[in-house]
Amino acid sequence: MAFTHLYNDNFKPAIEQSKLALVDFWATWCNPCRMIAPIVEAISDEFDGSVDVFKVDVDESPETAVENGVMSIPTIIIYKNGQEQERIVGYRSREDLVAIIEKYL
Repeated sequence: MAFTHLYNDNFKPAIEQSKLALVDFWATWCNPCRMIAPIVEAISDEFDGSVDVFKVDVDESPETAVENGVMSIPTIIIYKNGQEQERIVGYRSREDLVAIIEKYL
């Protein structure tokens, strides 16, 4: 798996250093999060080298979730050069996520 878990202490540096990042805000108890997890993992493998894929457990890193305005999960945020570009709330298909990512490559 080519994704990295981020926490309150390493979120900002990781996003600022990343050219293009997909961040999956999730929690272990969230069923839609569990449904989208294999899609996010497949995307991390498919775009390895061109997109940094990160996961943030909102229960482990609540400050990061609040700072990024995450109100419900799953929320996926696309960052380019440290700036938020797009926000996807709820479950989306692999095809939808790939199309969104490709807009920013």
